[in-house]
Amino acid sequence: MNGAIDYKGYEQPAYELEFAEAATEIRRYGPYLVAEVTMAGDRSTAIARGFRVLARYIFGGNAENQRLEMTVPVSQLPAGEDLWTVRFTMPEVRGASALPAPRDSRIRFVTVPPSRQAVRRFSGWPTDHALRRQAEGLGHWIAEQGLHKREGPYFHFYDSPMTLPWQRRNEVAFGLDEG
Repeated sequence: MNGAIDYKGYEQPAYELEFAEAATEIRRYGPYLVAEVTMAGDRSTAIARGFRVLARYIFGGNAENQRLEMTVPVSQLPAGEDLWTVRFTMPEVRGASALPAPRDSRIRFVTVPPSRQAVRRFSGWPTDHALRRQAEGLGHWIAEQGLHKREGPYFHFYDSPMTLPWQRRNEVAFGLDEG
């Protein structure tokens, strides 16, 4: 894996492409650092709240009043009954010790371990219905390939809320057993 690749000029975690077919890929990610917060509520409420907490941190609401570079994607994953974890990828050039301390005690820095993931890309508004439909479709594809889900689904959002629906990049992903 060579450094982080970018999307529209924003850094994203580096991965190796193992397989690609239309909008479905199998990717191998190395470890990467995220800032995350877990929020209660339904999915859309939790991501809105979590996004605000993390955005405040990267826009200077931290112990050093320092702005951090924007990265993609904003990720969301289930964390229990009516709990969701929202993640911002941290810039690759910074380790956790080089990041300013958060003022909000809910923010944690976590190194996401290496993983193998099945990912499906789609455009449009990431409504609960659209995300559920994409996750079910990817789950069926995984089973048809004889692969086994280890965890997920994860949801990844790449574009500003102001981006027109047909220009938005969204992804649903499942962690896979090594193969």
